[in-house]
Amino acid sequence: MGGHSSEFEISIKSGNVVYQYLNKEEYNVYRVHIRKTKWIYIDEQEKEYPIDRSNFTVLLSGTTIRFDCVFNAIHGSPGEDGLMQAYFELLGIPQTSCGYYQSALTFNKRDLLSVLKPYGIKSAPSYYLNLGDVIDEEAIISKVGLPCFVKANKAGSSFGISKVYKKEHLAAAIENAYKEDNEIIIEAFLDGTEVSVGVIKYEGKTTVLPVTEIVSENDFFDYEAKYQGKSTEITPARITEIQEKNVTEVAKKAYEVLKMKGYSRSEFIFVGDEPYMLEMNTTPGLTTESILPQQAMTAGISLSALFGSAIKESLR
Repeated sequence: MGGHSSEFEISIKSGNVVYQYLNKEEYNVYRVHIRKTKWIYIDEQEKEYPIDRSNFTVLLSGTTIRFDCVFNAIHGSPGEDGLMQAYFELLGIPQTSCGYYQSALTFNKRDLLSVLKPYGIKSAPSYYLNLGDVIDEEAIISKVGLPCFVKANKAGSSFGISKVYKKEHLAAAIENAYKEDNEIIIEAFLDGTEVSVGVIKYEGKTTVLPVTEIVSENDFFDYEAKYQGKSTEITPARITEIQEKNVTEVAKKAYEVLKMKGYSRSEFIFVGDEPYMLEMNTTPGLTTESILPQQAMTAGISLSALFGSAIKESLR
């Protein structure tokens, strides 16, 4: 848990929930914080022990602890962009999230949507910018229209995202997105119901969880709406049968096309009955208020079973 991004605190919360709910009769559970300056195991008394990065072990009372499996609860870099996955693959240690390629691909919104497009998975019209590019406001607006969304390409939890209604506000929104990432995606505004769909490997099968409808009190599903109670998340979503069928099929197809494993949570907006994909998260929030745990509980899967299944799948 932890990581290098703006999502550090949320990751610590997620990791502590996993720690709390994992069956202690089945697993010996250790909390490991990954920070830029140090990797540490933290015991029940909050005492810190350094992790040996050469082999991901920890020395406790003269005994070297080697881990059978890593439960990845890091949102953002380095846990959601492929770095930790590649590291554990090199060490031969199973871990609960997807592989390093899938992780890097899904963390890059632009690349993810480009890869899925040939498979018939729709997304909003978009315009790409990299730091240093000339900003042609006329070209942007002619491509995506107004209002539009300006987003950091590689960031989670709605950091670096703005909804822009007027041309004169575009430059400030772009500057805000560059605080999070050196790549930007600017997307057309799609006016429809927003939903979130969890897809997981559960007991050996690809399982689509009940769909969640997101109703934000704010102008869109921003950080406040996600983490500070400024939204209503309704599971199961108030959508038609055909909408539910379509979005369930698309979410499962994306998971299988990408050869995913572990948890994923994808965001869509309906245009009529057609779901348009916004993004896919591969280490989604795991606090008790987070969407994926809510969906699992609606499906009759306890948090203990949900978290335990991720470990069993990675060891399979």
